[in-house]
Amino acid sequence: MSRFKKLTALFLSLVLLATVTAFALPAFAEDAAPADAADFVPVLRFIAASDTHVRDDSDLTSGRIGKMLELVYGIADADPHYTALDALLIAGDLTNDGTKTEFDKFADAVHGSLREGTRFIGVVAKNHDGYKMSRKELRAYYNTVTGNDADFHVVINGFHFIGVSASPVDGVHYSTEQQKWLKQQLAAAAKEDPNKPIFVTHHEHVRGTVYGSSLDDGWGMTYFTSILKQFPQVVDFSGHSHYPLNDPRSLWQGKFTAVGTGAIYYSEFNIDGTYHPADSEDTATCWIVEADANNRLRLRGMDVEAGALLCEYVLDNPADPANRDYTPAKRKAAAKAPAFAEGTQFTVTPLAGGCTVQVPAAASTDGMPVTLYRIRATDRFGITRAKNWTLPCYYRAVTQETVELTLTGLTDGEYTVSVTAENAYGMASAPLEAQVAVADGECPYCHERHEGVSGKIVLFFHQIAYFFTKLFRINK
Repeated sequence: MSRFKKLTALFLSLVLLATVTAFALPAFAEDAAPADAADFVPVLRFIAASDTHVRDDSDLTSGRIGKMLELVYGIADADPHYTALDALLIAGDLTNDGTKTEFDKFADAVHGSLREGTRFIGVVAKNHDGYKMSRKELRAYYNTVTGNDADFHVVINGFHFIGVSASPVDGVHYSTEQQKWLKQQLAAAAKEDPNKPIFVTHHEHVRGTVYGSSLDDGWGMTYFTSILKQFPQVVDFSGHSHYPLNDPRSLWQGKFTAVGTGAIYYSEFNIDGTYHPADSEDTATCWIVEADANNRLRLRGMDVEAGALLCEYVLDNPADPANRDYTPAKRKAAAKAPAFAEGTQFTVTPLAGGCTVQVPAAASTDGMPVTLYRIRATDRFGITRAKNWTLPCYYRAVTQETVELTLTGLTDGEYTVSVTAENAYGMASAPLEAQVAVADGECPYCHERHEGVSGKIVLFFHQIAYFFTKLFRINK
């Protein structure tokens, strides 16, 4: 084996041991559009997005801003009833490092693509946006280059939009004064028309609402919880987690309505401590949000790169507390486990110390995406000896006919390998099963045999290298 191969294998092995990180393979399932979307006639349309992370050294995300606007303008132009795009709302982390040149680049990308009649509104966040400037300087510079106030209350087509950026005080996330201001603005908007939704935005999720906001996930905060609970009219848009917007948990209803915006730059998850799938930077998503004359809302989750629909919801007027079709309890009650087609079989390929499987993708049975595949190997006593998982690419408009999973760390012997598919609520399909005999043999990485104790150590590291080689399609 070449010196380059050996160094590559060692490097990839050390990376795995240091990070204990696994990545995922793609698949796709689409939420079904609601039946009542056909009679929806908008009187307001805006984009809700977040986490553009514009960088000095890359045009990727600044280019995606233009691509997003081009996509939505095209959809608006084709609407026979309403052709306007009234606003572009971005919920923070506009830049990656918070430099002035990044803010300049962001502003150029936005204003270079906005048509007359589309208003930019957005907020700046304490983390990425606030890396290089004091909060006071950040908010002032943001206003200078975008023309947007960091905290704002504007009315568009009779609908109120309220945004709260990171506090102007260094070391303070959201100040007491900002919280009082938010409550005052909400009260004024609700008094003007208690039967209209009020659109609120800030960067971080309200804890305990949308996917990614739980204490375990770590992307939520509680500064606004008690305030927003007082206003059922609120439809709250937030980002920060980068969790996929078409996951059914990213739309939440309780005392108010909350919507996770996904991200323009990379996707993220929390599955067994793994956060970034291998294709995370290929992901760019946004919402097209519309309201009609009856204050119903239509939300369409879009894959910006593919220009394709990921999911669609129609919400009855959220100002009425009785209209709560998307509570976690109702969503979970409506969910059903995915299913493999009857008679589905999968291919098992033995490796030295493990195996790989290729299985036909499972199908959704409830209009919600398949979000996870799990694999395990049990010995003749029914004891689990190895397990793994992979993430289907449901967060992008990618159709995957088969899914591949890998198991390592098995000793010589006969095993039952089982594969299950899960939905967002952990409901699992009936397992597919197959038998596999695992034995020492030709190393899948270097195609040599490794004998003895030292050989098994080398084999272990080469199996890890093989896994990463397949994952990143390294040409050995």
